[in-house]
Amino acid sequence: MYQLFYYPRNASWAPHLVLEHLQLKKELLLVDRKTQQQKSATYLALNPTGRIPTLVDGEQVIFESAAICLHLCEKHPDGLLIPATNTPQRATFYQWLFYLTTTVQPELMVYFYPEKYQLQAQECLTLSQAAQRRLDNMFTLIDKQLSTQTYLVGEQLTVCDYYLFMLAHWASGFTNAPKNYEHLGRFMRHMAQQKVVQRVCEVEQTDLSCYS
Repeated sequence: MYQLFYYPRNASWAPHLVLEHLQLKKELLLVDRKTQQQKSATYLALNPTGRIPTLVDGEQVIFESAAICLHLCEKHPDGLLIPATNTPQRATFYQWLFYLTTTVQPELMVYFYPEKYQLQAQECLTLSQAAQRRLDNMFTLIDKQLSTQTYLVGEQLTVCDYYLFMLAHWASGFTNAPKNYEHLGRFMRHMAQQKVVQRVCEVEQTDLSCYS
Protein backbone atom coordinates (compact mmCIF):
# COMPACT_ATOMS: atom_id res chain seq x y z
CA MET A 1 0.00 0.00 0.00
CA TYR A 2 1.20 3.47 -0.87
CA GLN A 3 1.19 6.31 1.65
CA LEU A 4 0.63 9.82 0.31
CA PHE A 5 1.28 12.76 2.58
CA TYR A 6 -1.02 15.45 1.24
CA TYR A 7 -2.92 18.65 1.80
CA PRO A 8 -6.08 19.47 -0.19
CA ARG A 9 -5.42 21.19 -3.53
CA ASN A 10 -1.71 21.36 -2.76
CA ALA A 11 0.93 19.88 -5.10
CA SER A 12 -0.15 16.49 -3.76
CA TRP A 13 -3.33 16.83 -5.83
CA ALA A 14 -1.79 15.43 -9.03
CA PRO A 15 -0.29 12.34 -7.33
CA HIS A 16 -3.63 11.77 -5.60
CA LEU A 17 -5.34 11.84 -9.01
CA VAL A 18 -2.79 9.41 -10.43
CA LEU A 19 -3.20 6.99 -7.51
CA GLU A 20 -6.96 7.09 -7.99
CA HIS A 21 -6.70 6.63 -11.75
CA LEU A 22 -4.49 3.57 -11.30
CA GLN A 23 -6.86 2.20 -8.64
CA LEU A 24 -3.99 1.63 -6.25
CA LYS A 25 -4.36 0.92 -2.56
CA LYS A 26 -3.37 4.04 -0.68
CA GLU A 27 -3.36 5.67 2.69
CA LEU A 28 -3.83 9.42 2.67
CA LEU A 29 -2.02 11.17 5.50
CA LEU A 30 -2.99 14.81 6.01
CA VAL A 31 -0.13 17.24 6.56
CA ASP A 32 -1.71 20.32 8.15
CA ARG A 33 -0.19 23.36 6.45
CA LYS A 34 -2.18 25.66 8.73
CA THR A 35 0.00 24.56 11.64
CA GLN A 36 3.14 24.23 9.47
CA GLN A 37 3.24 20.51 10.10
CA GLN A 38 5.39 20.10 6.97
CA LYS A 39 8.16 21.90 8.86
CA SER A 40 7.97 19.61 11.89
CA ALA A 41 10.95 17.45 12.81
CA THR A 42 8.94 14.30 12.16
CA TYR A 43 7.99 15.32 8.63
CA LEU A 44 11.44 16.73 7.82
CA ALA A 45 12.94 13.37 8.75
CA LEU A 46 10.79 11.93 5.98
CA ASN A 47 11.07 14.78 3.48
CA PRO A 48 13.98 17.17 4.13
CA THR A 49 12.56 19.79 1.74
CA GLY A 50 9.71 20.48 4.16
CA ARG A 51 7.23 20.52 1.30
CA ILE A 52 4.17 18.57 0.25
CA PRO A 53 3.75 15.90 -1.13
CA THR A 54 5.67 12.86 -0.04
CA LEU A 55 5.03 9.31 -1.23
CA VAL A 56 6.10 6.26 0.74
CA ASP A 57 6.43 3.15 -1.41
CA GLY A 58 7.64 0.38 0.87
CA GLU A 59 11.19 1.29 1.88
CA GLN A 60 11.39 4.07 -0.70
CA VAL A 61 10.43 7.65 0.04
CA ILE A 62 9.87 10.06 -2.86
CA PHE A 63 9.21 13.79 -2.87
CA GLU A 64 8.44 16.24 -5.70
CA SER A 65 4.98 15.93 -7.24
CA ALA A 66 6.03 15.22 -10.83
CA ALA A 67 8.62 12.64 -9.72
CA ILE A 68 5.93 10.83 -7.73
CA CYS A 69 3.60 10.87 -10.74
CA LEU A 70 6.27 9.50 -13.06
CA HIS A 71 7.25 6.82 -10.55
CA LEU A 72 3.66 5.63 -10.29
CA CYS A 73 2.86 5.60 -13.99
CA GLU A 74 6.11 3.84 -14.91
CA LYS A 75 5.64 1.28 -12.15
CA HIS A 76 2.08 0.65 -13.34
CA PRO A 77 2.28 0.97 -17.16
CA ASP A 78 -1.05 -0.82 -17.57
CA GLY A 79 -2.67 2.45 -16.48
CA LEU A 80 -1.55 4.00 -19.80
CA LEU A 81 -0.76 7.37 -18.21
CA ILE A 82 2.49 7.69 -20.14
CA PRO A 83 2.98 7.07 -23.88
CA ALA A 84 5.01 4.12 -25.06
CA THR A 85 8.79 4.48 -25.31
CA ASN A 86 10.38 5.33 -28.66
CA THR A 87 7.28 7.14 -29.88
CA PRO A 88 6.84 10.82 -30.80
CA GLN A 89 4.16 11.01 -28.12
CA ARG A 90 6.67 10.07 -25.43
CA ALA A 91 8.85 13.06 -26.31
CA THR A 92 5.81 15.34 -26.39
CA PHE A 93 4.80 13.98 -22.99
CA TYR A 94 8.15 14.92 -21.47
CA GLN A 95 8.04 18.32 -23.16
CA TRP A 96 4.72 19.30 -21.60
CA LEU A 97 5.37 17.74 -18.22
CA PHE A 98 8.61 19.66 -17.87
CA TYR A 99 6.98 22.85 -19.15
CA LEU A 100 4.28 22.55 -16.51
CA THR A 101 6.69 21.75 -13.69
CA THR A 102 9.61 24.05 -14.52
CA THR A 103 7.84 27.02 -16.14
CA VAL A 104 4.17 27.25 -15.18
CA GLN A 105 4.35 25.98 -11.60
CA PRO A 106 7.26 28.21 -10.50
CA GLU A 107 5.47 31.24 -11.93
CA LEU A 108 2.37 30.32 -9.93
CA MET A 109 4.55 30.22 -6.82
CA VAL A 110 5.70 33.77 -7.56
CA TYR A 111 2.07 34.84 -7.96
CA PHE A 112 0.85 33.26 -4.72
CA TYR A 113 3.93 33.89 -2.55
CA PRO A 114 5.48 37.17 -3.78
CA GLU A 115 6.75 37.92 -0.28
CA LYS A 116 9.30 35.13 -0.72
CA TYR A 117 10.81 36.91 -3.72
CA GLN A 118 10.78 40.54 -2.54
CA LEU A 119 12.37 42.29 0.40
CA GLN A 120 9.78 45.09 0.48
CA ALA A 121 6.13 44.30 1.19
CA GLN A 122 4.83 47.08 -1.08
CA GLU A 123 6.47 45.41 -4.08
CA CYS A 124 4.52 42.14 -3.66
CA LEU A 125 1.42 43.31 -5.55
CA THR A 126 3.50 44.39 -8.52
CA LEU A 127 5.32 41.08 -8.53
CA SER A 128 2.06 39.11 -8.48
CA GLN A 129 0.66 41.22 -11.31
CA ALA A 130 3.75 40.59 -13.43
CA ALA A 131 3.53 36.86 -12.72
CA GLN A 132 -0.12 36.81 -13.78
CA ARG A 133 0.76 38.48 -17.09
CA ARG A 134 3.45 35.89 -17.77
CA LEU A 135 1.04 33.10 -16.84
CA ASP A 136 -1.54 34.50 -19.24
CA ASN A 137 1.00 33.96 -22.02
CA MET A 138 1.69 30.42 -20.81
CA PHE A 139 -2.00 29.53 -20.69
CA THR A 140 -2.42 31.00 -24.17
CA LEU A 141 0.27 28.62 -25.43
CA ILE A 142 -1.44 25.67 -23.75
CA ASP A 143 -4.80 26.81 -25.14
CA LYS A 144 -3.32 26.69 -28.63
CA GLN A 145 -1.94 23.19 -28.03
CA LEU A 146 -5.43 22.03 -27.05
CA SER A 147 -7.12 23.63 -30.06
CA THR A 148 -6.89 20.49 -32.20
CA GLN A 149 -6.83 17.71 -29.62
CA THR A 150 -8.54 16.56 -26.43
CA TYR A 151 -5.45 16.27 -24.23
CA LEU A 152 -1.98 17.79 -24.11
CA VAL A 153 -0.37 14.82 -25.81
CA GLY A 154 -3.17 14.08 -28.27
CA GLU A 155 -6.12 11.80 -27.63
CA GLN A 156 -4.54 9.82 -24.80
CA LEU A 157 -5.03 11.09 -21.27
CA THR A 158 -1.67 11.22 -19.49
CA VAL A 159 -0.12 12.44 -16.27
CA CYS A 160 0.32 15.80 -18.01
CA ASP A 161 -3.43 16.32 -18.03
CA TYR A 162 -3.88 15.68 -14.33
CA TYR A 163 -0.95 18.00 -13.67
CA LEU A 164 -2.39 20.70 -15.92
CA PHE A 165 -5.79 20.42 -14.25
CA MET A 166 -4.14 20.99 -10.87
CA LEU A 167 -2.13 24.04 -11.97
CA ALA A 168 -4.96 25.60 -13.99
CA HIS A 169 -7.37 25.24 -11.08
CA TRP A 170 -4.89 27.04 -8.85
CA ALA A 171 -5.25 29.97 -11.25
CA SER A 172 -9.05 29.96 -11.15
CA GLY A 173 -9.04 33.31 -9.34
CA PHE A 174 -7.14 35.09 -12.12
CA THR A 175 -8.79 37.98 -13.95
CA ASN A 176 -8.58 35.81 -17.07
CA ALA A 177 -9.00 32.39 -15.47
CA PRO A 178 -8.01 29.27 -17.43
CA LYS A 179 -11.67 28.23 -17.65
CA ASN A 180 -12.30 31.37 -19.75
CA TYR A 181 -9.97 30.27 -22.56
CA GLU A 182 -11.75 28.59 -25.44
CA HIS A 183 -9.84 25.33 -25.61
CA LEU A 184 -8.28 25.25 -22.14
CA GLY A 185 -11.72 25.99 -20.71
CA ARG A 186 -13.18 23.05 -22.64
CA PHE A 187 -10.37 20.88 -21.30
CA MET A 188 -11.07 21.95 -17.71
CA ARG A 189 -14.78 21.22 -18.05
CA HIS A 190 -13.99 17.85 -19.62
CA MET A 191 -11.57 16.91 -16.83
CA ALA A 192 -14.03 18.02 -14.15
CA GLN A 193 -16.51 15.48 -15.52
CA GLN A 194 -14.09 12.57 -15.15
CA LYS A 195 -15.03 10.13 -12.38
CA VAL A 196 -11.42 10.03 -11.14
CA VAL A 197 -11.34 13.79 -10.72
CA GLN A 198 -14.74 13.84 -9.04
CA ARG A 199 -13.82 11.12 -6.54
CA VAL A 200 -10.57 12.83 -5.58
CA CYS A 201 -12.24 16.23 -5.31
CA GLU A 202 -14.90 14.74 -3.05
CA VAL A 203 -12.18 13.47 -0.71
CA GLU A 204 -10.30 16.79 -0.84
CA GLN A 205 -13.57 18.77 -0.51
CA THR A 206 -12.94 20.68 -3.73
CA ASP A 207 -15.87 22.37 -5.43
CA LEU A 208 -16.05 21.75 -9.18
CA SER A 209 -19.25 23.71 -9.81
CA CYS A 210 -17.35 26.47 -11.61
CA TYR A 211 -16.82 24.00 -14.47
CA SER A 212 -20.50 23.16 -14.89
